[in-house]
Amino acid sequence: MDLRQLAYFVAVAKAQSYTKAAERLHVTQPTLSKMVRLLEEELNVTLFERGGSKRIRLTDAGEILLRSAQGILTSVENMTTELDDLLELRRGDLLLGLPPMIGGRYFPPILEHFRAKYPHINIKLIEKGGKRIETAVEAGDLDVGIVILPVENEAAFTIRPFFEDELRAVLHAEHPLASRTSIALRELAAEPFILFGEQFTLHHLILQACAEEGFRPEIALETAQWDFMTGMVAARFGVAFLPQNVCDKIDDPDVRTVPLASPEPKWRLAMIWRKERYLPYAARAWIELLKGWTFS
Repeated sequence: MDLRQLAYFVAVAKAQSYTKAAERLHVTQPTLSKMVRLLEEELNVTLFERGGSKRIRLTDAGEILLRSAQGILTSVENMTTELDDLLELRRGDLLLGLPPMIGGRYFPPILEHFRAKYPHINIKLIEKGGKRIETAVEAGDLDVGIVILPVENEAAFTIRPFFEDELRAVLHAEHPLASRTSIALRELAAEPFILFGEQFTLHHLILQACAEEGFRPEIALETAQWDFMTGMVAARFGVAFLPQNVCDKIDDPDVRTVPLASPEPKWRLAMIWRKERYLPYAARAWIELLKGWTFS
């Protein structure tokens, strides 16, 4: 048995198809079939049920081997990455996920500082909604993600909060509540809401707060851009909700922002990374930098 045999077996098991696995591995299907057959002969077990269906299924023995093989391959990958860190003198890539609203507001100076301190680390920045970032970190496609709390599968991540802000209602300047010092969320129950899309954690945070107040709002519009959101408020399309730090950037005489109260939902930023996975040097350096950063 060798690592390539295990890797080929895992690829077939995940794809549930020799053809798809061969395409992903860039090998011929006969080569792949031969490697799996040799593995079966060496272990004296049948790993896949073979029948007329295009999809193949694991046998009981195949399920056992899959669990073990994935652990072995992950350990080897971690070992290789650690050695690369040592041999490459702290070079490498940082695979970082940022929600679009957060990235432009908070992170340019942090990224500038990181690049100056670690000029040999290549930053690969992925902009997605918080829910998609969670999925990508859990799948190993990102080293570190910046998300809005709460996360869905807390047990899968190490979670490090680093910034908290109040949420504000964003209203047209002529709205009857625009001159208030604070607004209870239930006072907006009859208003059409302008929200970020479902892939954004803030979408779910607002809806959960509404549910706790006993109503489900009408959603007039979903978007991924906070400036478009405030433009639609100025066009009297509805009300929106943004953190204070973002509200401070709004420069539109037709828009007012008012703090939310009763309940008082908080907008909390956190770093997440997957538990029990080796973190490359670049990711560890990023985490340490952000731990000591002062936000204003």
